Amino acid sequence: MNRLKQIQAYTLRNGIEHTKQLIVSLLQIPSIPYAHKLFDFIPKPTVFLYNKLIQAYSSHGPHHQCFSLYTQMCLQGCSPNEHSFTFLFSACASLSSHQQGRMLHTHFVKSGFGCDVFALTALVDMYAKLGLLSLARKQFDEMTVRDVPTWNSMIAGYARCGDLEGALELFRLMPARNVTSWTAMISGYAQNGQYAKALSMFLMMEEETEMRPNEVTLASVLPACANLGALEVGERIEVYARGNGYFKNLYVSNALLEMYARCGRIDKAWGVFEEIDGRRNLCSWNSMIMGLAVHGRCDEAIELFYKMLREGAAPDDVTFVGVLLACTHGGMVVEGQHFFESMERDFSIAPKLEHYGCMVDLLGRAGELREAHDLILRMPMEPDSVVWGTLLGACSFHGHVELAEKAAGALFELEPSNPGNYVILSNIYATAGRWDGVARLRKLMKGGKITKAAGYSFIEEGGHIHKFIVEDRSHSRSDEIYALLDEVSMKMKLHGNVNDSDSEIETACLMV
Repeated sequence: MNRLKQIQAYTLRNGIEHTKQLIVSLLQIPSIPYAHKLFDFIPKPTVFLYNKLIQAYSSHGPHHQCFSLYTQMCLQGCSPNEHSFTFLFSACASLSSHQQGRMLHTHFVKSGFGCDVFALTALVDMYAKLGLLSLARKQFDEMTVRDVPTWNSMIAGYARCGDLEGALELFRLMPARNVTSWTAMISGYAQNGQYAKALSMFLMMEEETEMRPNEVTLASVLPACANLGALEVGERIEVYARGNGYFKNLYVSNALLEMYARCGRIDKAWGVFEEIDGRRNLCSWNSMIMGLAVHGRCDEAIELFYKMLREGAAPDDVTFVGVLLACTHGGMVVEGQHFFESMERDFSIAPKLEHYGCMVDLLGRAGELREAHDLILRMPMEPDSVVWGTLLGACSFHGHVELAEKAAGALFELEPSNPGNYVILSNIYATAGRWDGVARLRKLMKGGKITKAAGYSFIEEGGHIHKFIVEDRSHSRSDEIYALLDEVSMKMKLHGNVNDSDSEIETACLMV
């Protein structure tokens, strides 16, 4: 930077015109404000310089500067070209401005650059990012020439809006794919909670193509591994990430940390956390605090929270969810109330629904059911099914019929078709000897045609995730699976390791 200033001073003293080269060099650093000051001294900037500055603001912000420059450009009679619109469409997507986007589209059509594939791809991408999928698809369908980025923009748009079927349909129609295409699908499934499909897509990418995942791919698939407990795949991804230099990417290392924490490998999560010392961000702290809390290492979670404060990192609402969970799992009611009250008082963080849910859980587990119920009634927002379900669960544990009826009543209104709430209340009635209540609930369930859906689980084997349910024979090798389970059951009986009452094993076969 100092060298560039020296060159500028030299050129000014000697009457040499190097402003254009200086501006380009400054934007590469980038030192955008300084470059803009030099730009303002040019009487009639070229479209090239306008585009360089618009591109810089489009990439780094503030994005509204792009449109100030575009207006200035038009007023000075400097006609924008296809590159100008490409950068402007990108800036418009970042600003989330529908009105500016449509206005810019109109100018683009009138300019006569409607055949440029790069500008048209940026237009499709803009509409997709703005959530205007119908307009994005219209532009996409009208394009006579589409390249891979055009398809990727449309697929990512569908995925971002939760239309994974639409995204998959386009993905299958693509004449050619790159790593971004696969990553868009993997990320789309993961961000919409379809973790098994996200992991399946990643494994398919590995098996069916020669494409190598990049850091964005890894940061997208690791949350799927975390939610599915796919530790084996996650460990293999770590080896790949380290071998290819992707572990240096904080998104990847944070995703690895969370994956290990969610899979119960707190020791390895802690190892990653220690390794990224100096690069940690709030996500790193939150993932580690949450991991410790969920796995019962409550004192360590709270100690880490205090360490975080000492190192100058400001907590957010997610941090306090982890801290309150630590108090919940540790049975620390007084500490939990202290942290809950300190959120707004000390950190100006208004408690959200999740924090009230944590407090209801904390009080409920401690047997403070009346206080938990009063807290629900004092909440500044409407309690959801999770909050009422937490209270109902606590009532089940402590055998409190009166509050259980109130919690269940609210749940019957919020989710009338959920059989679990009826079952829990029925069990509470049965434990209390209230058989009339049991009969009434059975009648309600029968009249409402409410049936309990079969539960299912996931298991990882050989780097693949399998879904299984009780007594299912849809798997192609179910006969072998049942034969093996029968053999295991027989050996257990012969060794006297099971009672007669335990000998009937509820077998389950794997369903891909």
